[in-house]
Amino acid sequence: MALKLYQFAISHYCEKIRWALDYKGLNYETVNLLPGQHVKTIRKLTGEASSVPVLDHDGHVVQGSAAILDYLDQTFPEHPLTPADPDVREQALAWERRLDEEAGPAIRCYSYHHFLQRPKIVVPMLAAGTPFYNRILLSLAFSRVDEVMRQWMKINEKTSEKSRQVMEELLTELAAIYAERPFLAGDQFSRADLTAAALFAPMFQPAQYPVPWPKTARIPKDIKHWLDKWQPQIRALEKVYEDNRRPG
Repeated sequence: MALKLYQFAISHYCEKIRWALDYKGLNYETVNLLPGQHVKTIRKLTGEASSVPVLDHDGHVVQGSAAILDYLDQTFPEHPLTPADPDVREQALAWERRLDEEAGPAIRCYSYHHFLQRPKIVVPMLAAGTPFYNRILLSLAFSRVDEVMRQWMKINEKTSEKSRQVMEELLTELAAIYAERPFLAGDQFSRADLTAAALFAPMFQPAQYPVPWPKTARIPKDIKHWLDKWQPQIRALEKVYEDNRRPG
């Protein structure tokens, strides 16, 4: 059995799958790709879209974090992440869809809007896990990288502000739920909790995440102020992460 995960180390959608693989106790290889240069590699695997994560299991290729979670639970049923009860399962899947569609893009947009203004900080995170010379290449071409990323993900002042509001609404709702019960769906940890904590992980910078997080003093001022204000709500997601994130 050979499991190979094609990823960006910085991607919180890829963290969903790293976490799932570790949670199930599976051995796997990560293939760290450089944003932009990844397109050829991924399209060769999938024949279509160039998004990550992509899982290759002995030649069987699955793309997208939700689809990969489905495949892992079907293929490796031990330590399931998808609830067996139909009602609880639908609740967990509904949370995952909502978080994937709302939280993931919002966190990405808000964070990159500010960090793309700090090339010396963001370049090492974008190139994490890839050969050292990629940092040099990204640094030399950063103005173009900044332009492409902002166009591709529709990142600007207006969308960043909207993303901040989406994050705050979700954090308020999630923190209220976790204050009353330990899990989003049913009475055990599921893909809903994994998705919530993985997607918000960049907001609390866990040590298990394979990127060189910036020191507090180097975090952009606007993000630092926001993190300080929302620390109680973020802490609820951080606790889910600490309690359930098995090491790789």
